[in-house]
Amino acid sequence: MINKELRASLLLLLTAAIWGFAFVAQRVGMQYVGAFTFNGIRFALGSLSLLPVIIYFELKNRDKEKEYNRDNLKLIVIYGFLAGSVLFIAATLQQVGIIYTTAGKAGFITSLYIVIVPILGIAIRQKSTPTIWLGAIVAAIGLYFLSINEHLSIEFGDLLQLIGAFFWATHIIVIGFFVSKVDALKLSSMQFATCSILSFIVAFIVEDIQIRNVVNALIPLLYGGLMSVGIAYTLQVVAQRHAKASHAAIALSMEAVFAAIGGMVLLGEQMSLRGYFGSLLMLAGMLISQADNFKKKNKLKVNEFTNT
Repeated sequence: MINKELRASLLLLLTAAIWGFAFVAQRVGMQYVGAFTFNGIRFALGSLSLLPVIIYFELKNRDKEKEYNRDNLKLIVIYGFLAGSVLFIAATLQQVGIIYTTAGKAGFITSLYIVIVPILGIAIRQKSTPTIWLGAIVAAIGLYFLSINEHLSIEFGDLLQLIGAFFWATHIIVIGFFVSKVDALKLSSMQFATCSILSFIVAFIVEDIQIRNVVNALIPLLYGGLMSVGIAYTLQVVAQRHAKASHAAIALSMEAVFAAIGGMVLLGEQMSLRGYFGSLLMLAGMLISQADNFKKKNKLKVNEFTNT
């Protein structure tokens, strides 16, 4: 019988695969609808997809004593709005940026949040170890080979993804603070709803929304909303109950690899040898930055919502 840790690692790897291939869905969807329309529908689907899970756990735990203000609707709304606002910025930069870059490059650059999170943690007095700084340096060198050309300039799409990675990292830190005070699933549903509403507001102002185009983008939208947001997040929550930090870090960092594979297989994207070398360095940097977790047996407490 498969043990809990192995099953958790496999679920996390599946989560990374779903998130990685979501970059492909995002690129395909952008052929039919604008960035804000795509995100508006996608996150609305993601928010709604969590409702059955929330109801299930509500019924399951209805006879148990609730902890603190976990079901405080006011806190959920406030925290959900704040987290959703940061998510809106991150998702917007990612969705617009992917117009100008490949799915593979977008996946690797976005995954830099793994390195950025502990560095930003310094601002809230969280200690960064030498391995984190080493991982950051290796990842930065990898980013240079992946995105900086011979004229020492970075492509517009890659730049947006890089800025977005800082907002994804900020989002993780914010969620890490809020999730200890309110129910994680309810917080997630609320933040996804907030991101959806903000995206729709901008979409109605700057984009031409046509039902025909939405129908044409239906499969990418369903994948991005139900699979990437709803199902993958639920799998992550379930898996990280039994996964060691080291296993979780390795599995989730594979998101970038799956994005590159998806881009090559489904979209015919190719990178130069320089790009592949940079990607390998970035993946190495991400893993190096998590080296300290390899020595710990406590579970990874920070939940990543990517993405994507």
